[in-house]
Amino acid sequence: MIKAGVKMIKITFPDGAVKEYNSGVTGIEIAKAISTSLAKDSLAVEIDGVERDLSTPITKDSSLKIITSKTEQGLEIIRHDTAHIFAQSLKELYPDSQITIGPSIENGFYYDFSCKTQISANDLEKIEEKMREVIKRGDAIIREEWDRDEAIKFFKSIGEHYKAEIIDSIPGGEVVSLYRQGDFVDLCRGPHALTTSFPKHFKLTKIAGAYWRGDSKNEMLQRVYGTAWATKEQLDNYLFMIEEAEKRDHRKLGRELDLFHIQEEGKGMVFWHHNGWTIYRLIERYIRTKLEREYIEVRTPQLMDRKLWEDSGHWEKFRENMFTTHTHDDEVLALKPMSCPCHVQIFNQGIKSYRDLPLRMAEFGACHRYEPSGSLHGLMRVRSFVQDDGHIFCEESQITEETIKFCNLLREIYNDFGFTEVKVKFSDRPEIRAGTDETWDKAESSLKEAVEAAGFEYILNPGEGAFYGPKLEFVLKDAVGRDWQCGTLQVDLVLPERLKAEYVTSDGGRARPVMLHRAVIGTFERFIGILIEQYAGKFPLWLAPIQVAVLTITNDADNYANEIHQRFIDAGVRSKLDISAEKINYKIRNFSMLKIPLLAVVGKKEQESGTVAVRFFGSDESKVMTIKEFTSMVEAENKKYF
Repeated sequence: MIKAGVKMIKITFPDGAVKEYNSGVTGIEIAKAISTSLAKDSLAVEIDGVERDLSTPITKDSSLKIITSKTEQGLEIIRHDTAHIFAQSLKELYPDSQITIGPSIENGFYYDFSCKTQISANDLEKIEEKMREVIKRGDAIIREEWDRDEAIKFFKSIGEHYKAEIIDSIPGGEVVSLYRQGDFVDLCRGPHALTTSFPKHFKLTKIAGAYWRGDSKNEMLQRVYGTAWATKEQLDNYLFMIEEAEKRDHRKLGRELDLFHIQEEGKGMVFWHHNGWTIYRLIERYIRTKLEREYIEVRTPQLMDRKLWEDSGHWEKFRENMFTTHTHDDEVLALKPMSCPCHVQIFNQGIKSYRDLPLRMAEFGACHRYEPSGSLHGLMRVRSFVQDDGHIFCEESQITEETIKFCNLLREIYNDFGFTEVKVKFSDRPEIRAGTDETWDKAESSLKEAVEAAGFEYILNPGEGAFYGPKLEFVLKDAVGRDWQCGTLQVDLVLPERLKAEYVTSDGGRARPVMLHRAVIGTFERFIGILIEQYAGKFPLWLAPIQVAVLTITNDADNYANEIHQRFIDAGVRSKLDISAEKINYKIRNFSMLKIPLLAVVGKKEQESGTVAVRFFGSDESKVMTIKEFTSMVEAENKKYF
């Protein structure tokens, strides 16, 4: 590859190795020089930390990483390529369609478009077949750089007015990059693979509507979602997960198990039925037992004057998500979107000393936030919710110790709910934030030191911190492999300053406390939705709204069934009685559909022996137990958690 008289450049690889190449060498040429198999698996390169196409000439000394399908970066490129192949195929099948944007997203991609034909689920297979044709053709994917105004003219000339509008929003004088594959041209930043032949393992999954540029005042477009993976095994596993997730959908199970409902007159507001409210109260009781030794529990108002929210900074940074109302005296009140400013008001009552710190304050805080109607989703995205809210007021020297304590508490609670795999994201300063850079530097370094001391590895999540401080996000993996962000811990040096919280130091001076915002489960509504899907409605015994159903074989055993049902209730066992004249097989089938963990079947034989025949959910076999044995078994399970 080295030619005499040609300028040489040095390429540094991730392992520290340095090699010389001719200036102008491309990523694909370097990959081929290393090995044929690497070249076949290469999708793009990272040059000095910036992703580029494999065909990009390298003209100066650079660091280089070759991106393959085995990496997260490679998978994102595969998904982006597949989105473009979808758009190309759509245009070939429906020439009057106009395409807009098609980004890669978690687990796949989507593409928004306008089309005179209303695409249905039945059309997806036809589009997939056309996509396979495009992939088989292996069209070269070529990057072109155009003058902005020329690009606008071009897209208008081919009837792609949405693309022209997107480019028109780019400042004048800028050069824009287009990618050409066959006769199809799309606006894109890139990078992309060299040809369309790479994505082979994909599936179009669903159709939805989407407003142009996300604005409900604009026209409604069509949106097709898809998934794409590097291997067939990965695709099959994902499709299995989606199929399993549909079976576990908390909205469907919520109806079947009589847990909750949401209706049009209360968008984003949950109507808890008795069974669902029982689960809710059990979780609240459980968490309260975990906190009562070290936290004080408080209750703060739902409505507060806008002045408090102005003082805290929420009015400026969070106003669009707040519900407000006017009183007859023309006061402006807001429903609290979070409890933190209210907890500072309690801290500010009376003089606090360093001896009072850390002060751990907890509240099952009812909050309201405006969410657009289109984003609402069962229990997972609501407008009215309750958080297991907590705030720890402490000195800077106590941040690490308090973080370790919180992480230990969080691990214990997650484990009890059946979540053993937890990831941590470290979210640093967002673009819109309160406080100085110096304050943020201090808060971020303190939190990083603390989470490392707590024994958690973390992934950086740039720009996603709260407006008042950096945060840790604790992400659970559920039974079908999905990630759910639940717990948070935030270091806040801003609110105590804004709301004038202070304490007396050991030398008699005054100082602002550090405020740690923390939640373990996040919101009750969302966490219960996650639990419904985690267990597919088959709740563990301690959490089941009905722990046992007492069923009679014949009506001769009605009095005995009533007696043991009452004994179960007296022992704290959540029991339901069925002494109807229905046949026992019907009763068993009916209560099994409700996923009740234990069925206590009684007839003449059980009455004479003072026993019950216990059937465990999912088993056809029964076990004969005395009433005392049965109640002791359930009580022992309950006592593990309360």
